Amino acid sequence: MSPIDTHSDRIPVPSPADAHRPLRVAIVTESFLPQVNGVTNSVCRVADMLAAQGHRALILAPGHDGPTHQSGFPVVRTPSIPLPGYRGFSLGLPARRTLTTAIRSFSPDVIHLASPALMGMATVEAARRWALPTVAVFQTDLPGFARRYGLPGTEHIWTALRRVHAAVDRTLVPSSATMEALSARGFPRLDLWRRGVDVRRFHPDHRDEELRRRLAPNGEAIVGYVGRLAKDKRVDLLEHVLKLRGVKVVVVGDGPELPRLRRRLRGAIFTGQRTGEDLSRLYASLDLFVHTGADETFCQAVQEALASGVPVVAPAAGGPLDLVEHERNGLLYAPDSVRELRVAVGRLAHNRSVRETLAARARASVEHRTWEAVGEELIGHYRSVLASSRELAERNSAAGVP
Repeated sequence: MSPIDTHSDRIPVPSPADAHRPLRVAIVTESFLPQVNGVTNSVCRVADMLAAQGHRALILAPGHDGPTHQSGFPVVRTPSIPLPGYRGFSLGLPARRTLTTAIRSFSPDVIHLASPALMGMATVEAARRWALPTVAVFQTDLPGFARRYGLPGTEHIWTALRRVHAAVDRTLVPSSATMEALSARGFPRLDLWRRGVDVRRFHPDHRDEELRRRLAPNGEAIVGYVGRLAKDKRVDLLEHVLKLRGVKVVVVGDGPELPRLRRRLRGAIFTGQRTGEDLSRLYASLDLFVHTGADETFCQAVQEALASGVPVVAPAAGGPLDLVEHERNGLLYAPDSVRELRVAVGRLAHNRSVRETLAARARASVEHRTWEAVGEELIGHYRSVLASSRELAERNSAAGVP
């Protein structure tokens, strides 16, 4: 592909031989390392997959800290500001000059927008001007996030998100619940693209009996939560789980709510953020996993727990509905019912037979969702929007449209 001409609205028409050639993908993400969250993890996995398959990528991300390369690809940093009320999270600013200069220099075949917000909006404007194909991934429930933090303007956020997603060639959503929600609000051109899971890293074989003895020296059932410790995750609901007999609660993660949760969840074990083999052992050593957030578009932590052979208790809302089959690999509870949460956890914690039956089905429910498989799906989406753009360019050329 030739360099982008800023004075043209037409992209070069690739030859048929280009149908299977390596792609050049510009990934514009609203969150990236050193911030650890679902968007960051997904972008890192996509970059790994592109590198493994011989494609080229450029990552544009907010903030000035963190790596300058990922999976061998350059990371271009843009200005950001701290998000009010959320320590450690930066909001990317629409630095149009930085974004357009980097994209023009890289000359991508397709632009991947990871959970687009302010940066995504600025990028879409440039992409439309240059007729570049765009694939947006809807991953963060920003209106739900704002609501949990008591921020005003939820409907304005929905309006802004609908505007940016209406301007892209395809929006990929991670769950059927998100698909229904966006479709009901008039978001066009939606396709389902679920997240993958590392089935080697998250595996029942990582269960560590010595670790279990340290966490629960009196043989308690180990109930774990893994994820960000932020207000929108509602981790304080574990206070009600702590009241159950014979239960040891383990909280894995970090975030702005950590000091408050330490005070509120007396008796719980806080491990801090864990990665690599430590995280693999912690997951597999749990007796059951509890998720408390009710605004998840997917919930990768639930999938990792299931891959580790651990039954899950999760709210019957959002992404977990696609992952947790009630009475088969876990239990679902009404999102705002503390009683149902306690009953579900108590049932699995106190009934080993039921717990082991669900655990035996947990891994099989997700082990087919490898990153290799979902990566192939993503490449298919890239090539599909690229082909559509090629056909449009050919029709315009034949019709004499400038």
